[in-house]
Amino acid sequence: MLRKILAVTGRPGLYELVSQGKNCLIVESLNPDKKRLPVFNNEKVMSLADVAIYTTEGEEPLGTVFESIYKKFEGKPVDVKELEKNGSIRNLFGEILPDFDEDRVRTSDIKKVFSWYNVLLGAGFEKFVDEDKEAEKDQKEPTKEEEK
Repeated sequence: MLRKILAVTGRPGLYELVSQGKNCLIVESLNPDKKRLPVFNNEKVMSLADVAIYTTEGEEPLGTVFESIYKKFEGKPVDVKELEKNGSIRNLFGEILPDFDEDRVRTSDIKKVFSWYNVLLGAGFEKFVDEDKEAEKDQKEPTKEEEK
């Protein structure tokens, strides 16, 4: 689901991969204007499916973090500016992802996660994790009977 959602360095917002040209990707903005534009090979492009948040145990995929935010806020957008004023943005993120690595996750990273969540929510996303991936993950984990 998040595999086709891209962040392009130097360009604000998020984009959905539409097509691939000869020397570029054709992307569509997730903003209401739905503007299409080319992204060339010299630009740094990152799929949200490849992004993870550092935890004390390893890394947590961004889709799982988005799911937790969605549950916490009951499908409503997060007011990042208000959280920033109160200085409670790190505390709130700690409630959403209790074991996030306080040393390696910066406040700017947390703001970006919340703003990406708001953009995805505005674009109509309600699921952030592929159910197929979750089912695949469950199948790969051996049961206690299989371990014997």
